[in-house]
Amino acid sequence: MSQRALPAKILTYESINPHVKRVEYAVRGELAIRAEKLKDELSKGNSHNYNFDTVVNCNIGNPQQLKQKPITFFRQVASLMEYPDLLLPENRTQVEALYPIDAIERAQKLLEQIGSVGAYSHSQGIPYIRNHVAKFIEERDGYPANPNDIFLTQGASAGVQNILQLIITHSNVGIMIPIPQYPLYTATLALYDAQPVPYYLNEEEDWGLDISQLTSSLSAGRSKGLDTRALVIINPGNPTGQCLTEQNMREIINFCHNERIILLADEVYQTNIYQPAERPFHSFKKVLRSMGRKYEQFELFSFHSVSKGMIGECGRRGGYYECTNIDSRVVEELYKIASVSLCPNVQGQIMVDLMVQPPKRSDESYTLYQKEVDEIYMSLRRRSTKLSECFNQLEGVTCNSAQGSMYLFPRIRLPQKAIEAAHQAGKQPDEFYCLAMLDATGVCVVPGSGFGQKNGTLHFRSTFLPPEELFDGFCTRLQRFHNEFLERYHD
Repeated sequence: MSQRALPAKILTYESINPHVKRVEYAVRGELAIRAEKLKDELSKGNSHNYNFDTVVNCNIGNPQQLKQKPITFFRQVASLMEYPDLLLPENRTQVEALYPIDAIERAQKLLEQIGSVGAYSHSQGIPYIRNHVAKFIEERDGYPANPNDIFLTQGASAGVQNILQLIITHSNVGIMIPIPQYPLYTATLALYDAQPVPYYLNEEEDWGLDISQLTSSLSAGRSKGLDTRALVIINPGNPTGQCLTEQNMREIINFCHNERIILLADEVYQTNIYQPAERPFHSFKKVLRSMGRKYEQFELFSFHSVSKGMIGECGRRGGYYECTNIDSRVVEELYKIASVSLCPNVQGQIMVDLMVQPPKRSDESYTLYQKEVDEIYMSLRRRSTKLSECFNQLEGVTCNSAQGSMYLFPRIRLPQKAIEAAHQAGKQPDEFYCLAMLDATGVCVVPGSGFGQKNGTLHFRSTFLPPEELFDGFCTRLQRFHNEFLERYHD
């Protein structure tokens, strides 16, 4: 009897976890890979092959990649934490010549509480920092917060994944997610073998949320036999940039309360608010607490991050989530899961501390800190307006203005010949358009199909994070590309 030939590899594409193969993450997908190849070619001096000499990554909210300057105070404290010998008495004179006193004192205090940044911390996060997070939440909302209900995490994404892992107990669990959505959610649901229950935002109403849409979405999920357990809200929105009204938030809480659904509030863009008079940010925790005793058992998880806002410290991977009205035994299980990974990275935790406890008005660093924050904020507001105006000037393109976050999600209307060409190339039409844009302009965006969109519509997501001085050239290149694309595929 001949022995059956064994494959050369034990681990093959066919043998890996099938849920991993289902994961898709558009913002790091084909366009981002193509953009990196273009960067490599340009770095080798092949710019004569293209109509541009640099690639602009508008595909991901990564502020410092796009030249946003770090906040000076934050980096000063972080650098002292990395090399504490600078704080020794014999170095004090030289250090005081380089660092403001409040940065030195903050680093000393953190070192007293933390010790070495190279050591593991408490698995839930450094207690001293969690106390500061609780104080920040109390001052923001006007209601108390318990540091024992706060978990520091490797960015908000890790917190979201931990909570979804906790909620999903079988493959028939449904999680309500917005469409369009940030692909973290569909990717995580695929990995954990759960089912998305989509609800659609209304583009004609500035990407607003109608409660009737939640009701019909839930009914559709339950009619399929899904055990729908949680609702995800991204506020301010990604990729759509909307900011919910307080009344709308009350309606959402009431809906979840009546339907016995847990609310997951992704609030990482809470300081990216560009129409504060008309659409101020309110946290779901604050709105919930204002609604009275009827909702005192309402279950809420809220997420925040150092990656967004005016901070933009994406690579630090710092964030937190707060558990509101979560059973104490469930919180204990969350702590157990956190303990498996030992702790979140300590430099990320330090950045969370600086985010929630920035320089005060009486501190030496306050003037510079406030100047840097204000300059970034005002520039983001101007860039959001410039880019939305640019998109709205393109034939067949409409774009809502950004009420918040870092993105615009314009709708594009393509000729039928372009749609047919896309299908012949094995691409979605919006992906086909975005790839053509990248090759013609060096600007990398993400097709709307990577976020989900209403059937029959096409979009793409773009950040407005590139340096402000690039915008005129960017818009000129985009206008030229768009006109040539429409001419090429004119019906």
